[in-house]
Amino acid sequence: MWFLTLLSWLSLVLQICFATLALAAGLYYLAELVEEYTVMTGKIIKYLILATTATYICLLLFEELPFTLNATGLVTNGVYFYLLGTFPYTDFASPLFIASIVLLVFNHYLAFSYFSSIWHPFSEVLAFFTICLWLVPFAFFISLSANENVLPTISDTIQREHPDDAGDVVSSYFKQKSKKIGLLSFLKKAQETVLPQRMKKSY
Repeated sequence: MWFLTLLSWLSLVLQICFATLALAAGLYYLAELVEEYTVMTGKIIKYLILATTATYICLLLFEELPFTLNATGLVTNGVYFYLLGTFPYTDFASPLFIASIVLLVFNHYLAFSYFSSIWHPFSEVLAFFTICLWLVPFAFFISLSANENVLPTISDTIQREHPDDAGDVVSSYFKQKSKKIGLLSFLKKAQETVLPQRMKKSY
């Protein structure tokens, strides 16, 4: 009996490893697509925000969820929509970005408080979290890799946020280029760390 239990734990570890590898491969592929099709990614995120907003409106009309929960979700979507104004450029110190993170955390707090006090089927809870809370932030998270390839052009936003670098576009570009914190850069560094490098055969 103990041997089957040992096999079950071993298979669970293997399944977790396979699932992690599959998730990493999927994220890497999505990040590559986002980096190549930046304009299309911005349009997709815009449509996701509109779809999530329509979902919140339908919840207000047809369900008995708290008004505060739905209103916070609508305000959060409004902040997401304004974030698209500088897409794919993302400044992590901007008030809009900080406000989006704060609203996301607060919206999760409201959702956990409601669903922990009033019972709903797990499928309904998962549907709310997936569509209303996770879909748009996940799209922004995937698109962080596109932030590394913003062309060195002067925009009003960059001038306003970095007035010292407004006259030197190239220096500002390489300063931003040196700070690679996107998803694709993280996955490439993880690949270089975990996987062995190919050695060319010399004859």
